[in-house]
Amino acid sequence: MKKNAEILYLENQLCFPLYAASRLTTQIYTPLLNELGITYPQYLVLMVLWQHSEQTVNEICTKLLLESNTVTPLLKRLEQKGILKRRRSDADERSVIISLTEEGEALKERALLIPGKIVGSFNDDSISQEEILQFRDTLKKLVKVLSR
Repeated sequence: MKKNAEILYLENQLCFPLYAASRLTTQIYTPLLNELGITYPQYLVLMVLWQHSEQTVNEICTKLLLESNTVTPLLKRLEQKGILKRRRSDADERSVIISLTEEGEALKERALLIPGKIVGSFNDDSISQEEILQFRDTLKKLVKVLSR
């Protein structure tokens, strides 16, 4: 019985190191994003728009693996800040199209420094940049499997 209980030990779980790494990484982002006046979830939305320009709410949700009831409040707050604009599609009134304002585009320039600062924060002799990139690629595979 004791041996079987080991499967429930925290250090034997996949979920905990994923959760902890995600939480700790988000903490590193927080002061950088505070300088831009945005939250981490808002940053994710903006990265989608910086990459893909105009997107529907559903397209953003799909890319972020989130539901519209999670994304819509983020979009409303970003619109209130003047970073993006929302409009109904001419082709389909049910569809809302999201695009960046000039302020949202300008924010991209300031955000360009963030990825380098994040990678720099992982600078430690116990893990190489190659290992970090391999881990990212493995996580992408895991997300793909889990999101099916």
